Amino acid sequence: MSIEEKLSEIEAIGEDHIGTSADTPLRKDAFDISNEAKIEKIQDHVKGIMQTLGLDLNDDSLSGTPLRVAKMYVNEIFGGLDDKKKPKMSTFENKYKYGEMLVEKNITVYSTCEHHLLPIVGRAHVAYISSGRVIGLSKMNRIVDHFAKRPQVQERMTMQIVKELQKALNTKDVACVIDAKHLCVNSRGIRDIESSTVTSEFGGQFKNENVKKEFLDYIKLDTSF
Repeated sequence: MSIEEKLSEIEAIGEDHIGTSADTPLRKDAFDISNEAKIEKIQDHVKGIMQTLGLDLNDDSLSGTPLRVAKMYVNEIFGGLDDKKKPKMSTFENKYKYGEMLVEKNITVYSTCEHHLLPIVGRAHVAYISSGRVIGLSKMNRIVDHFAKRPQVQERMTMQIVKELQKALNTKDVACVIDAKHLCVNSRGIRDIESSTVTSEFGGQFKNENVKKEFLDYIKLDTSF
């Protein structure tokens, strides 16, 4: 089978990603070795890629790249693979009896497309209606950031954010909309720099058209200062 035939087969499978699990596909031994050992291994792999491309790693500008990339993968952009790093989702009693939806909008999303390992950059808008518990505002930003810091499919990320907040708040009434640019579309392939991808997940009351519309109207509000 030629490279083009293999790529065609891979792309056909990739287009079917919506039907895959809502959980990030991790092996059972994903955390059997330390982060330091992972950095060493990834450093060697990146070095091999660069050498195969013909780059001179003796050059001062390139010599540290394998280590920089390895540390970035493990400690930063893929750090959300480790659920031990998941933010503590402490909630509090809704003593002031606030009964309307709470919306945290324009949360910055920096993620990585799992098909090409290129950036996904955009905004997330998250909302919930309290069933008796509330959560600190920054926790909503942090849980978005946690699930963004892994190789991702945007649909899965949207679902994971909602599922995690539903569990923490003990309510189905959670919603999330993400609008993001995928550099695998913007910078390669079709190279369409204008297009973005919008995904949504609506739980509980947010499936009601009136509640959904209220949430979407909040997203449209100009809150620039």
